Amino acid sequence: MLRRALLASALSAPVIARAQGFTAGRPVSIVLPYSPSAGQEVTSRILTEGFAESFGGGTYVNDHRPGAGTTVAARYVARARPDGTTLLLATNVTFTMAQYAYRNPGFDPDADFHHISLLSEALYFVAAQPKWQSVEHLVAEAKRRPGELVYTSWGVGSVAHLLGVDFCRRNTIDMLHMPFNGTPPALIEIIAGRADMIFTTMAAALPHVQGGRLRAIATPSPQRIPGYPDLPTMQELGYEDFVMLPWYSLSAPPGLPPALLEKLEDSVKRSFATAAAAAKLAENGLVPAGRGRADMLARIVEDRRRNRELMRLAGIQPE
Repeated sequence: MLRRALLASALSAPVIARAQGFTAGRPVSIVLPYSPSAGQEVTSRILTEGFAESFGGGTYVNDHRPGAGTTVAARYVARARPDGTTLLLATNVTFTMAQYAYRNPGFDPDADFHHISLLSEALYFVAAQPKWQSVEHLVAEAKRRPGELVYTSWGVGSVAHLLGVDFCRRNTIDMLHMPFNGTPPALIEIIAGRADMIFTTMAAALPHVQGGRLRAIATPSPQRIPGYPDLPTMQELGYEDFVMLPWYSLSAPPGLPPALLEKLEDSVKRSFATAAAAAKLAENGLVPAGRGRADMLARIVEDRRRNRELMRLAGIQPE
């Protein structure tokens, strides 16, 4: 009887330990800067499933804190206790654009965070009315009719807006920018024939492209998109360095123990390197990007330089 009890105790001990996670049983909040959306939800799911495997269980909760160009979520995490229970699933907007849109975003994007890793990147389409056969076709018409063609976006200072600004600058064309509160109305305006094109996430445009309501005429991704081998990249069309892969990333409040940061980084790398993760992301127009802290820091520097210049060209002043 005693032997049986000891054996049962020995078998249950690892299970109890595995349920602790890296915060000794306390729930971990993954703070998200947007309302629920497929891209960030699947990215968070891969992240937390990887944590559960790496750290032996744990409880992980998505904490949505949208608002003010992702700065509401970032401010919250920057001031959180550095004990691992609060992590930020941020975007490129948070660390490479917000500081140029807001005079006081409420956080320092460098000093107020430990940046851990990129997680995933979003594939983009150049989507247009079906009547536009190619980028060249659209540009030729824009040159023939200055100020008449329209590109849409989900807001002033958004990725879609800045790409439109860069596109017009490179072609020396004048197109009207029509911003909306969100991607769906921006797409609907094109589908209805009242606008001409948009730089948008593949995930948002794909149902309309497949349904023939929009035409994908190019991609600002660095390589052609799997499944769309005939869709040229902007670089292939002669637009040097015209690349945009918006990203999700993982960061923590300053002061998190270095040993834990290293373990979190390692977990991300392994979680996002699997074929299963790549398949889940592909279903939502994303690709894996879990390459660690060094790559994330380099990407922040690169994107910040470009976005600063594009916001200047767009005439955007910090509010």
